[in-house]
This record gives sequence, C-alpha cells and structure tokens, in this order.
Amino acid sequence: MRIWDLPTRLFHWTLVGLIAFSWWSAEEGLLDWHIWSGLAILSLLIFRLLWGLFGSSTARFATFVRGPRQVFAYLRDMKGWKPIGHSPVGALSVIAMLGAIAVQVGLGLFSIDHDGLYEGPLAHLVSLDAAEVIADLHEDWFDVLLVLIGFHLAAILFYRLILRKQLIGPMFTGKGLAEAGVEPMRRGRWWAALLCLVVAIGATRWVIAGAPPFGG
Repeated sequence: MRIWDLPTRLFHWTLVGLIAFSWWSAEEGLLDWHIWSGLAILSLLIFRLLWGLFGSSTARFATFVRGPRQVFAYLRDMKGWKPIGHSPVGALSVIAMLGAIAVQVGLGLFSIDHDGLYEGPLAHLVSLDAAEVIADLHEDWFDVLLVLIGFHLAAILFYRLILRKQLIGPMFTGKGLAEAGVEPMRRGRWWAALLCLVVAIGATRWVIAGAPPFGG
C-alpha cells in the first residue's frame, strides 16, 4: 500500500542531506555555503508546514498528531497499531525534530561570526553583542539536534528488530505493508505541492532580503 507521497519523501531525504552538508560546511569554515544551506532548510521547513496542512493524508498534521490518551494507548500495545503513516509516538518525534531544526535555523538567521565577516540575513535586526551570543547558541543547539537524530535512528532499529516493521524502505519507495482493511493514503494535489513550494521559496527570499516591512 502507498504510505508516503513523493513531496514528503523528497522533503525527508533533502533535509537529511542538507543537515549533513550544513554540519560539514561549518566544520570546514565554509560559512557562505553554510548560510545558503541553512536558507535551503528554511524553505524546506516552510514547505513541510504548508504540506502538513494541505498535503496527502499521511503528511497532514491533523491526521497523525494525537493527544496523550492515544499516545499512552499506543505505548501499551505497539504491535497492535494498524493505521499507516506516523504512529502517535512517531508523531511526537516528528514535531520535536521539526521544532528543533526550526530553532536551529532561526538562531542562524540572527547570528554573526566572531570575525564579523559572515552574518545571517536578519542579524541587522539585533545588536552586535546579541548576534554573537545567538551565534554561540546556534552552535550549541546543534548538540540537541544530534541527540534527537540519535533517538530517531534508535527508534528505526527498535521498529525493525523488535516490532519487525520496516521504516526506511517506504520512505524511499513510498510503499509498505499494511493490515487488511486499513484506510489507504489519500493523495494530495500536485498543484498544491507546487504552490506550497512557491510560497516557501518566496518567504525565504523575503528573509534573505532582510525581512523588509510589507509596503515599506
């Protein structure tokens, strides 16, 4: 059964690649590339937010984000979970990961390096001292991302070895095994995906321009 649509899969693997590239470019001191990589991640985050509202059924936040009662019910019987898409606990992981990446990108937008040679597009909105403090927070916050990535990888192994469920394959192919009678994925519109992407890129260009006031 089809579980994940193409926009969701492209978002996922592009984000993985850009996070790795952002880390590498920062380690190598290629801060111009690092900034552009961060801006690309910003576009992805905005796209995912919009696709989570207007995309296919398994991509929509309203479909997979559940309350505490359903989360605890899932923890009591993980193997009995049948619907396709994110589990209630997986949904918490998605929200935590997207939130942490959003914080990382947001800090980067206001950062300036200690030599004053590179700065985020919104650094001019804060003082120099504040921008340098934010840059330190931006660097330290990456450790939080590493912890979340570690939990994410551990969860993949747990599902594969203990619950006997394959998570990586469907994120490549879009298809996976499902119980009989489970509601299939309802596809999103291709033009909705394109519109979400256009809006995301437009919002990022506005940030690159320094977030000028509308009409100003």
